[in-house]
Amino acid sequence: MTRRDEAGSAVIELVWVGILLLVPLLWIVLSVFEVQSGAYAVTSAARAAGRAYALAPDDGQGQERATAAARQALADQGLPDDAPLEVTVTCTPYPENCHAGTSVITVRIESSVDLLIPDVLGGGRPSFALDATHAVPIGQYQEVGG
Repeated sequence: MTRRDEAGSAVIELVWVGILLLVPLLWIVLSVFEVQSGAYAVTSAARAAGRAYALAPDDGQGQERATAAARQALADQGLPDDAPLEVTVTCTPYPENCHAGTSVITVRIESSVDLLIPDVLGGGRPSFALDATHAVPIGQYQEVGG
């Protein structure tokens, strides 16, 4: 019985095991980075939307400006233009007039990021839901329009 020469096969086995372990680890790390980037984006969007709503002259324009500011903040952080976005504005203690003195405007941003998992491993691309909340107090002394 002759024996095969196995010189160099350990290197080949090590390379294959390294590739098999490295590729999933790389996917996990990239997905974590994508989620972290999305978390920064929705936090920034909540702050920008709250400020835009508070600076608007009325509640109707405030909602439009808050949505536009949130969309721009998401784009600034690298999220795609078609990323899901939901802007919810609530006010206390005056829910019908958010710009009344001593009111607190609370803006909640909901979005999601797609994880970097290839289509080969499953049907659709999984996504990770993200949300952030920011509160903006309105000062006690407000200018009253004529």
